[in-house]
Amino acid sequence: MVEIKSQLDPNLRKIISSKKQVAVIPVGSIEQHGPHLPISTDSDIVTKITLSLCQKNNFLMLPTINYGVSYEHSPFFNLSLKKTTLQRILSDLCLSLFENNIKTIFIINGHHGNLNAIKNIDRNLRKISKNKLMVFTFSYWHFMKEEFDHAGFVETSLMLAISNDVKMSLAKKGLITEGMSKKEINNLGKIASKSFPTVTKNGIWGDPRKATKNVGKKIFSEIVENLGKKCQTCLTEHSSKFHQ
Repeated sequence: MVEIKSQLDPNLRKIISSKKQVAVIPVGSIEQHGPHLPISTDSDIVTKITLSLCQKNNFLMLPTINYGVSYEHSPFFNLSLKKTTLQRILSDLCLSLFENNIKTIFIINGHHGNLNAIKNIDRNLRKISKNKLMVFTFSYWHFMKEEFDHAGFVETSLMLAISNDVKMSLAKKGLITEGMSKKEINNLGKIASKSFPTVTKNGIWGDPRKATKNVGKKIFSEIVENLGKKCQTCLTEHSSKFHQ
C-alpha cells in the first residue's frame, strides 16, 4: 500500500511505472453529528476504512476529500460543496490520475448526501476516456449487515473503534424508527435528505447510548472484508476492459 501524500516524486513515478496501479479516493463530509461526535465523523470513518482497504489490497491511497454535500443539515453546522462542485473535483482528480497512467480508480463514499454527486460519474469518465479509464463508486455502509444511522448506535460504535474524540457522556437518544413500516422510514429518509433537523431535532438518527468499541471493531472489519471482496471482483470481471 502506498499513501501517495507522503511519497517523493521520483519514488512515486517509479511505483506507477513498475506495474499497473489501482488508486482509491475516499470522500467524506464536514457536518454535525449530534453533541457527542466530531463534525469530521464521516471523513474520519471513510479515511480509516480506505486506509485498511488499501493496506490489505496494495492499492494507492489518495488524500481524503473532506468536504461533501451536506446542506440538508442546516441550520446545524456544515461546510458544504454543491453537487456539481464535488462532481467536478472527482472528475478532475480521476482524469489527472489517468494522465499519470493510473487507469483503475475506486471512489469510496462516506456520506449519504454525496450519493447524487457520485452517481453516473463512472459512466461519464469511461465515455470521456473511451473506456480506458475504469472508475467504480461505493458507499461503505452497503457492505455491512447493520442498518446505518446518523450519529446513532452504528456510527458511534465505528467512531469508538477508530477515534478518541467521542464524548459518550454527551450522547443522547435521537429519532427511533423501530416499529415503523418501511414506507414510513423511507418517507422520513426523503424528508431528511432535504432537511435533517425536520425529522430529528437533535441531529441524531438512532440511539448511540449503548454503542461500544468492540461492536465498532466488528462492523469495521466486516466492511473492509466485504468491500475488499467487491473491489477484487470488479478487477477480475472487468480485467479484459482495463488498460486497452
